[in-house]
Amino acid sequence: MVKPTPVLITVTGPDKPGVTSVLMGALAAQQVSLLDVEQVVINDRLTLGVMVSTDTDPEGVQDVVEQAMGSIGMDVIVEVGGTPAGHRPSTHAVVLLGSPVTAKAFRAVAAELAGQGGNIDSIRGVADYPVTGLELMVSVGGRNSVAADADLRKGLASVAARHGVDIAVERGGLARRAKRLVVFDVDSTLIQGEVIEMLAAHAGREAEVAAVTEAAMRGELDFAESLRERVAALEGLDARVLDDVAASLQLTPGARTTIRTLHRMGYRCGVVSGGFRQVIDGLAHDLELDFVRANTLEVVDGKLTGRVIGEIIDRPGKARALRAFADQVGVPMEQTIAVGDGANDIDMLSVAGLGIAFNAKPALREVADAALSRPFLDAVLFILGVTRDEIEAADAADGVLRRVPLP
Repeated sequence: MVKPTPVLITVTGPDKPGVTSVLMGALAAQQVSLLDVEQVVINDRLTLGVMVSTDTDPEGVQDVVEQAMGSIGMDVIVEVGGTPAGHRPSTHAVVLLGSPVTAKAFRAVAAELAGQGGNIDSIRGVADYPVTGLELMVSVGGRNSVAADADLRKGLASVAARHGVDIAVERGGLARRAKRLVVFDVDSTLIQGEVIEMLAAHAGREAEVAAVTEAAMRGELDFAESLRERVAALEGLDARVLDDVAASLQLTPGARTTIRTLHRMGYRCGVVSGGFRQVIDGLAHDLELDFVRANTLEVVDGKLTGRVIGEIIDRPGKARALRAFADQVGVPMEQTIAVGDGANDIDMLSVAGLGIAFNAKPALREVADAALSRPFLDAVLFILGVTRDEIEAADAADGVLRRVPLP
C-alpha cells in the first residue's frame, strides 16, 4: 500500500469572495484528503493554510493549485512532505492589554515565555477599545504544578510592570471556558468612589473617614474595626441621605457592558461588598444581579445610629459570601470569578477559580490571578476570551451599541 504524502498549501493575498471555493475546487479534482484548515484575515489580507494528503501525485497537486491560485491573483506556497503535527490543546491563555501595546512590550512577553520553555501556538486580537487586547494561546512543557504556574505568572507580571501593560494568565482547555459565576466588589470596582466616604461628606467628616478607608484597603487596619470606626462618624445623619447617595452612584466605565455581556453568556452575577445594602440595593436591581451581600446600617427614628446590624461583611465574610452564592446556584468554586480592589478582597479572590484585581492595592495584586490597571471594567471580558467584536455585535442586535469617546 502506498503511504499518503502530506502537502501543505499556504495561500496569501487580498481577501475577496471565492478564494476558498477556487482552492477547494482544484483540490477536489485531485481527490486529496483534508487534514487541517486554518484561515486569518488582518486588514483585508488573507492567509489560508490547508494541509492535505494524497496517495497519487503530490507534484500534480502542486501544479494544479499554483495554476488555480494564479488565476485569481493570489500567491501560494506548496510544501510537499513533512509530518502533520495535529492539534494539541494549549496549556495556557495569556491576555495582553495596553493603551497601547507596543512591539517592545510584546517582544518582552514573547522572550519571557520562551525563557520558561513556552511556545506561542496562536495569537488573535480580542479588543481595540477601550484598550488594545491580544490573546496568546501558549504551550509550556512541564507546567503541571501550582509552583510552575506561579513562576510563569511572576515572570509575566514583571514584564507587565516594566512595560506598563496588563497581563493575565489562565490555564487553557475546558476549564477556562467553564466559568459560570462572577462576583464584584462594589466600591472602586463596580462603582467609582467609596460609598462610606460619600455618606461621611454629609456629616462633614469625609477626609477623616477617607484616611481610615485607605489604610484598611491597604491591609494596615482590621476591616471590621475600621468599619465600626467609620460608621460611628455617621451617627445622627438623616436616613434620607442614603437615598441621596444611592441616586448619585456612578458606575465604573464598562460596568454595564460587562454585566450585560456576562448575562448573555449565561453567567450568574452578584456583588459582595463591605458597603451598605440600603445604598446598593437599587443599583443591584437596575443591573438585574442575582446575588447581593453587604452590610446593613442601623436606622432608628429616621436617623443613622452609627452602628451596623447583623453579620459584618469583612475579609473572611466576603469569601464566605462567594461560597454561599456558588452553593446557592450549584456552581463549583473552580468555576467562579471574583473581582475586587482592596485587601479585604484577598480571601474572596483567593478562593475563586479566577481572581481579578482591578486597579488594586499591592496586597491584592500579589495574590490575584490577573491584575488590571486601567479604569475599564469590560477588560474583565477580554481576560475571559470574549472579543470586542462579539460584544458589539450583540449590542448592535439589541440596539444598545455605542462607543463613548475616550479622554
